Order: sequence, then structure tokens, then C-alpha cells
Amino acid sequence: MTRNAAPNITNSTSSSNSQESSTDLPLTAVDENQLVLERLGKLKTLKDTQAAGGAVAFPNDFKPADRALALHTAHNGAQPDTLKAQQIQVSVAGRMMLKRLMGKASFATLQDSTSRLQVYVTKEALGEELYEQFKHWDLGDIVGCTGTLFITKTGELSVHATQMRLLTKSLRPMPDKFHGMKDQEVKYRQRYIDLMMDESTRARFQLRSKAVSGLRSFMLEHQFLEVETPMLHPIPGGANAKPFITHHNALDQEMFLRIAPELYLKRLIVGGFERVFEINRNFRNEGMSVRHNPEFTMMEFYAAYWNYLDLMDFTQDLIRHVAMKTLGTTTLTYAGQTVDLGAAFERLTIVEAIQKYGPPGLHVTDATVLGQALLKLGVDLGQNPTLSWLQVKYFEETIEEKLWQPTFICEHPVEISPLARASDTRPEVTERFELYVTGREFGNGFSELNDAQDQAARFAAQVAQKDAGDDEAMFYDHDFVTALEYGMPPTAGCGIGIDRLMMLLTDSASIRDVILFPALKKEY
Repeated sequence: MTRNAAPNITNSTSSSNSQESSTDLPLTAVDENQLVLERLGKLKTLKDTQAAGGAVAFPNDFKPADRALALHTAHNGAQPDTLKAQQIQVSVAGRMMLKRLMGKASFATLQDSTSRLQVYVTKEALGEELYEQFKHWDLGDIVGCTGTLFITKTGELSVHATQMRLLTKSLRPMPDKFHGMKDQEVKYRQRYIDLMMDESTRARFQLRSKAVSGLRSFMLEHQFLEVETPMLHPIPGGANAKPFITHHNALDQEMFLRIAPELYLKRLIVGGFERVFEINRNFRNEGMSVRHNPEFTMMEFYAAYWNYLDLMDFTQDLIRHVAMKTLGTTTLTYAGQTVDLGAAFERLTIVEAIQKYGPPGLHVTDATVLGQALLKLGVDLGQNPTLSWLQVKYFEETIEEKLWQPTFICEHPVEISPLARASDTRPEVTERFELYVTGREFGNGFSELNDAQDQAARFAAQVAQKDAGDDEAMFYDHDFVTALEYGMPPTAGCGIGIDRLMMLLTDSASIRDVILFPALKKEY
């Protein structure tokens, strides 16, 4: 379908009433232009009729009482004679996806938000005038239908229409039913057509809604309070990321789209809410890939009197709960390989993960050895890298992709964890974990830093990094330090990427497949 070649449908005044031709070949730009003009002509006729006191061109008083899937479910296995004797009256509405004209009797297939249902249309039942109108309706039109349920000779549940109404005239032809939408970017850009034509796309986003509901129900069952925090921040914080910048006219100041809600959620813990969560949209002005979209959805949650060990137990249970609620199983298939969410999630430190999955005999505590290995991989080491930094970078470059089964990677260095509590026994690392599944990160959690002086020093170190050219380093948030000075109880918090979780649950290769409207470069 060549969208840019279609005429301006708002200003056209063609009055052609010819039927669309049936073809198994994709439409050319010329074909589509002609079909749009024909449909505009039909709409003009409808509006002329309305102006003369006839039927409304776009009526809004039809109320369907039934949905296709519910009808199929209720009458699955019904006997044709029994159903015929019951004379069940129904009213349905949906987009006309198929139409077969056969003289005095025809068939149409309507698709609503739940499924499809066949409609049997006869001149005898509708009357000659309405039946002739129906013959000129197009695929894609929104139609309302009232009639009696029956089962055809081929065993298909259908509605014998006694009344039909054209509710919305479709002015553009749908993609050919045999070829559909082949261009993946067009599917993302014109998601409305993708949803019309592809049942698997509709199912994927229905699963997403189910998964989010499962996340929310689990949190509420565990006495978490759902809250909302600002999306416009005077200071970007809560993660190391490059923000989107905007301007607030009324306040006459620069503002930043939220990169994370963390610092606001922890202010609520200071205020006395002991368990909070937010399902939130975040924005990071960074690269795009099959795993990254600049606008994404996370759930962040914080619990007072927990530490990162409690958090790992809870996160494991949460992920299993969502899988069961969404799919009815904790054993999944992703990219042709099995993922077992039911088994205990492995827990490894970064060093342990390198020792387990890296080359045998690698001296993971030798900075020179790690540095040479990273140089061979083409990694820029910068100036005077620490051993901890080298271990993290080596893990990211070579190990994380091997973590197929759910694995918590623990004890990240203090220098890359500015908001996490340091270990009491090993002060160079933090009580932090990242959850990996199928070789990618799904969540990040830690025992929260609640020492106001330590937090102030960490922020100062981040500012020094920013001054040295790191545009992802954090700003100094004076108000958050002030909040900590009032006292925050021991707390643990975690963020889970919902988009990546949905990639796993729906076996989707790209994050764009699980976001209804992913970020794309504008066409015009």
C-alpha cells in the first residue's frame, strides 16, 4: 500500500459509484488512488441523501449488544436444529473484512475487538433497496447488523441479518488479504492497519494489557500503594542517562522529561508511605535499537525495611506471577529456546559470572589482563580505568549475552551505582542487582542509600564526571539530599522494564513489536 501516492481525501469531490475490483495482487499507487476516488463518490452520495432528508451518513445511535467472541464461546458445539429453534436475536457491529456477493444472497464477515463473525445477507430478509445498498459497501466499512443466530451447512456460526446499517464509510482500501502489510516499518507507522489485519498483533497487545494488570494486582495484594510522580523534572535524576530537554513557559525555566521516577518515589518513603509503586513512562535521549526505544514503560517500586535480598525474592515471585496470569505457564519459548521462570533464579556476582561464563583461566582480578582483553574487542578504556570498571565492561561486552536463564547479577561497584547502598563488609561494591534473561537486562534493584552525607558525596562525584564530559552523569539534587536529611528508613527499590518483559512473554524480537506506537522518524 503506497500511502503517499493517495489523493487528498478531504478535498476530493469525485462522485464515482463503481464497484472495487477483486484482485489477489498488491495495489499500485494508481489502483489505490482510483479506489479512494470511488469511495469518496459513495460518501458524497450518502451525504447528498442525508441533505435531502435521508439516512445519516455517519450515524452514532447503533448500540451492539453482542460481541463475536462471546457468541462463539456461548454457542460452541451447538446443534444447528437446536439453535434454529431457539431463534436467538443478536446485534453486532464491526469492520467488514470479507464480502461474497452471490445474487440474491451474500455473505460478509464482520470483525469487532474480540473476533470475527459471519453474516448471511439476503434480499428477502433485508428488502431489495437495503440489499442493493449493501452490495456497494466496501471492505473496511464499519457495519451494524441485527439478526438471528444460526449454523451454516459447513458448521460456521453466523447471523442471518434482518437489519444492516452502514455506520462509518471507509475511504481507503485495506491491504490485500493475501499479501497484507509486508513492510515492517509501515506496520509500526500505521499500527491501526496492522491491528485491523493481523490477529497476532492484536493478541500481542491484549497480552500486554493482561501483563500490566497482573503487575498491578500483585503489587496491590502485597500492600503497595500506587502513586503518580511528575514527568517534568527541574533536575533529571534517578538514572545515568541523557535527558530530553524542554522549556516551561509559565515558570520560564528549563525542564527535563523524566528519565526515572526514583528520587520522587524515595521522597514518598521519607514522607511515611512504606510501600509505593508507579507504572510510568520514561524518556531517555539515547540510541535506538531492537532493545531500546527513547520512550519506554517501567514499573518502579520501593519498600521500607527491605534490603536487596528481600527484593530479589520478591522480584522473582513477581515475574512468575505475571507469566502465569498472562500465559498460564512459567515455561516460555523465546527465539526457539526454552526459558524456565519456575526454577530458582541464579544469583552471581559480576566476578563469579565472568569466572563461570568467560574463558577458562582468565585472571578476572588482574586489571592488565582484563584491559588487554577489552582492547582486543575494540573497547576504548579511557584514562586510568579501575579494576571494577574493567570487570563491568568485560561483563557487558562478553558475558551478559550468555545469561539466557533468569540470573541476578549482584554487587555492582560503588562508582557506577550512585544511588545504591554500599556493602557493610565490602565497601567497594553495593547491595545491587540486575536481572538478566535471554541475554538482556530486565530489571535493576538495590538497597537504597539513605545516608544523606554519603549521597551528597556521590552526587558531587557525578557532577565531576559531568564536568569532565559525561553527559549521562547525574546532576546534584539538593532537594533530594534535604529529604534524606529528614531520615529515610532502610529501603530497597527496583525498576522492571515492561517493554522488555513483554518481548519475553510474547516471543518478540524487537521492542517495537510490543510498543503500540514506537518512535519513528517523521515522513513529512
